[in-house]
Amino acid sequence: MKKIVKYVLLLLVLALVYVVYANYPRLDIITGFSAKSVCSCTFEAGRDLKSIEEGDNDIDMVNYAKNKINFEEKSVTSTFFGLKKRTAVYQDGIGCILLPEGENRNITFKPNRKISQSELPYPYGNSPEIDTIFSSVDYKLLDLAIENAFDCEGYEQKNRTRAVVVLYNGQPIAEKYAPGFSRETKLLGWSMTKSITSALLGVLEKQGKIKLDQANLFPEWEKDDRSKITLNNLLQMNSGLEWVEDYNTISDVTKMLFLEADMTKPQLYKSLIGQPNKSWNYSSGTTNLLSGFIRNQFKTHQEYLDFWYAELIDKIGMNSMTIETDLAGNYVGSSYSWATARDWAKFGLLYLHKGNWNGEQLLNESWVKYAATPTNGSNGEYGAHFWLNAGGIYPNVPKDLFSCNGYQGQHVFIIPSKDIVIVRFGLAENPEFDVNIFLSEVLDAIK
Repeated sequence: MKKIVKYVLLLLVLALVYVVYANYPRLDIITGFSAKSVCSCTFEAGRDLKSIEEGDNDIDMVNYAKNKINFEEKSVTSTFFGLKKRTAVYQDGIGCILLPEGENRNITFKPNRKISQSELPYPYGNSPEIDTIFSSVDYKLLDLAIENAFDCEGYEQKNRTRAVVVLYNGQPIAEKYAPGFSRETKLLGWSMTKSITSALLGVLEKQGKIKLDQANLFPEWEKDDRSKITLNNLLQMNSGLEWVEDYNTISDVTKMLFLEADMTKPQLYKSLIGQPNKSWNYSSGTTNLLSGFIRNQFKTHQEYLDFWYAELIDKIGMNSMTIETDLAGNYVGSSYSWATARDWAKFGLLYLHKGNWNGEQLLNESWVKYAATPTNGSNGEYGAHFWLNAGGIYPNVPKDLFSCNGYQGQHVFIIPSKDIVIVRFGLAENPEFDVNIFLSEVLDAIK
């Protein structure tokens, strides 16, 4: 019996050694993801460690990381069986920053925000919404459609939906949250942040400070063919620059998000391997490069930090939103935005109304149309940092749909022909969570 126990223990030790050996090159990514996730979910969203580890960190290998929260210092340290310690730190106003290995906490920047509490009813203000009943809405059918998007407690967790908000004709007509979440819970948008970055460039275009066809975007590109890349090419992910967007390996995107102190740089120094406007390639590096481009439009770093909130986010009342920065003080425009589902719906409403927010034109109508225009090579699925249904990826949904999409199924769907905005947050994405069925069931409830 003792020999059997010894053999079993030996096999367990060998298995553990193999797991560590096989994954050692990825450990910086694994512990980096874990530390950053726990830090942001704790200090931005106010959630407990158990729910974070069982939900957000329930990812292969990441779920083996051990996380320690320091509430006094507002930091999180993660290790993988005692190896590869990574630390993320929180600072009010800029969220959590994953410290690159060997870097110390030395953060002295934050945006200045002037948040005014509007007395207008939601969605244009912070007062309760108007109790509106639309004769064109079958509310029983709508409630069933929303219910179908969530999992039943005690049964298989397949949909893993956390929040749904529906605005119709400018008013909320449906809203539901999973246990542990509410209308006050801030949620991570992941790549929906890209659409926020695009909107900020739209504001600059409206202000006459940039043009879509401008080239010679960075001094580092002046002496080679990258000087011909236009702002339009970057916004449409059609620059021809080298980039690998693979979250399952050590790739350009994982190295950028979990190893870099300055996330605007990785794409900046990539080679031109394709032809601009003929080489569509989805790239988070491109979006963070655009964040750097936005920074270059201002004389001071503080102006750049303030601009995102003063000219867009707080102007449309997305007061819960935090865009997190990297250690160099750049907004991580590709991935790290936190806000309530209700505030994300406001962003969709801005685009539904062609850039107009309660009478003020923040974006040119032409910019909104441009955002929803298919990019060459994307098969009608991508515009200017927005995803599209022009190619019919959702066959039972109008083709004028365009949306902000994020990892694990975060969405703000905008459907102009139906005058509707549909927000969905969760941990399962298409096809596990069938977006076509979800959207078509919601739309079937509206005559």
